[in-house]
Amino acid sequence: MKLQYQNIIIRNATIDDATILYHWWNDGRVMAHAGFYDGLKISLDDVIEQLKTENDPKEKCRLIIEIDQQKIGEMIYFHRSANLAEIGIKICELTYQNKGYGKILLPMLISELFKQNYQQIKITTNINNKRARHVYESLGAKLHQIEKDAYKDSRGQLQTAYDYRLTKDDFQCFN
Repeated sequence: MKLQYQNIIIRNATIDDATILYHWWNDGRVMAHAGFYDGLKISLDDVIEQLKTENDPKEKCRLIIEIDQQKIGEMIYFHRSANLAEIGIKICELTYQNKGYGKILLPMLISELFKQNYQQIKITTNINNKRARHVYESLGAKLHQIEKDAYKDSRGQLQTAYDYRLTKDDFQCFN
């Protein structure tokens, strides 16, 4: 997959992206939004192995976000069923956070997935990630359920997640 809007590109991740993903995933400042305050503590070899399995449109695809040819973050989508895709986004370069890129990037991916005949998009986020929740809601996503004790953070604390769903009819595209 390769999507472009002006100077913004969303493309499939490759093995060449392993080093940057390794740094992002092990940076607690980047991963804190999901409760991994010390990063994932994953090895470069593990990142490489993971990337080898993440470019199958029938399973999941890891995507890299570039602005002006600089890697600034990642997205992922999972094929959950013929009608349902689940997506995630992370702006990893701190200087690019809180700049409104989510409202550009998410519609790019969501529009493409609706073109691929998915009927519904699932987006899950930590209950404390108010910034993400605001963006998802502004795009028309509706709270589907609250998942108490959805996962443990890096400190062993159970975390609650918000499960949003977005249909083509509810989608508010700003591009």
